[in-house]
Amino acid sequence: MKFLVIWKLELSLLSPHVAAAVARMPAYAQPLEKSGQVAARYHIVGAHGGAWIYDVGSNEELERLIAMMPIYNFAHYTVYPLADMPDWDETATPQTATVPSP
Repeated sequence: MKFLVIWKLELSLLSPHVAAAVARMPAYAQPLEKSGQVAARYHIVGAHGGAWIYDVGSNEELERLIAMMPIYNFAHYTVYPLADMPDWDETATPQTATVPSP
C-alpha cells in the first residue's frame, strides 16, 4: 500500500529542540529508504516540511512509522492513500470510426 504523507512543521513550536528533531530526520529516513518502506521523499519548496511516499503493508505500519518520526509532535500531517493507475493502453477501449453515408 502506498501513501503520500505531507508534513508541515508547526512554526509556533519552533525551538532548538524542534531544530534538533529536524536534524535527525535524515537518520530516521535512511533505513526506511533501504528497506523500501519509504519509496521517495521530497522537500516542499518554500515550506517548512516534506512530502514522503511510504510503501507499507498496512495502515497500522504507516501509523507506527509516522509516530516514530523525530518531528512527530511538532508537525501537522496530511495522508493520501495512493492507487496505481493502469497504463492508458490498458484502459482505452478501441472505438470504431463510422463514416457517414453520402
